[in-house]
Amino acid sequence: MANVIDKFKDKRILIWGYGREGKSTEQFFLRNGITKYIEVYEGAREGIDESRFDYIFKSPGIAAWDLSEKFTSQTEVFLEAFGDRVIGITGTKGKSTTSTMLYTVLKQCLPVDVFLLGNIGEPCLNYFEEIKDDSVVVFEMSCHQLAHNKISPHVAVFLNLFEEHLDYYQTMDKYFEAKTNVARHQKEDDYYFVGANVWDFDSKGKKIMVSEPLDLELKVLGEHNKLNAAFVKEIATTVYNCDETSVCNGIMNFTGLPHRLELAVEKDGVRFYDDSISTIPEATIKAVESIPNVKTVLVGGMDRNIDYTILEKFIADRKDVIFICMYESGQRIYDRVSRCENVLYVATLQAAVEEAKKLTPLGGACVLSPAAASYGYFENFEDRGNKFKAFCQ
Repeated sequence: MANVIDKFKDKRILIWGYGREGKSTEQFFLRNGITKYIEVYEGAREGIDESRFDYIFKSPGIAAWDLSEKFTSQTEVFLEAFGDRVIGITGTKGKSTTSTMLYTVLKQCLPVDVFLLGNIGEPCLNYFEEIKDDSVVVFEMSCHQLAHNKISPHVAVFLNLFEEHLDYYQTMDKYFEAKTNVARHQKEDDYYFVGANVWDFDSKGKKIMVSEPLDLELKVLGEHNKLNAAFVKEIATTVYNCDETSVCNGIMNFTGLPHRLELAVEKDGVRFYDDSISTIPEATIKAVESIPNVKTVLVGGMDRNIDYTILEKFIADRKDVIFICMYESGQRIYDRVSRCENVLYVATLQAAVEEAKKLTPLGGACVLSPAAASYGYFENFEDRGNKFKAFCQ
């Protein structure tokens, strides 16, 4: 750890981006007495004179390619120091649920400090000084956090791969390539747990395919969560030698996270589910298949040019469910399936909830599962979910 900090002493450091992670990086250096040559920059790449700096910390949300060796990140520095203690979890969907479920299980089963960091919550450098030799770190890793990493964690998890973030990466190949850094730089004594639909790539880690859902009764809904649970069981028992019975009990008692197939409100005989985390069509389809007696589904948000063919076919096939489209991507979906009698368009989430209240029969369920990003209309998916809950009251 000391060597990682020491290499930044008396170096010229630029923090590119000053959001939550950029501010965390600055505080990390201040805590460790590295204050002499630090600058913060929030402009375009063209405004960076690389010759002036030894290290440039790029924030994850900034899209940039073909970076020189001077560019690094919080994630890379953390892995350089503690990669042998990190379980890095990525995938298009299920990262937060799997990370939290695994964290909960390991805290119950291991006699050491277990941390939950990364994309799900606190920036990793906020806990740099608290990591011990025997600590275990469950690290949810977004594609943006992984994009330029040249170090992989001891335990890498790649849950699944679906079309997503093409507004940022432009192609599926680039998106996939970013995520592969979770395992691409592993050594032969590392572990690589991977889902069945993830494309193959070169990793030296011990590859363990996880393809069968765990046959347990869970408190979280959906077959996809049983598959997430299978990853948790495999990691906890294979890598950390946890007692299988204790692991399964921990998994069965896990109650899930907000905005993920969450029963938000039950009113006038109708159940309203918040699945605001849904940003791809596959997630919406799984929501309808997971929740009992779904009668109305709210879809649409920011349009990132995702291919909605699979959802459009699903809408046409599921004549027992009414799909209420909204916002920009909802308009695109509606325009393509408007011939179907079970679809309609409204402008906003509030209007969609009002329609759902009229159309969802007694005993039925309404689910917000937008298959689209929230940006442009809400602060984030949490804000969208919270507003949905308020409108349902």
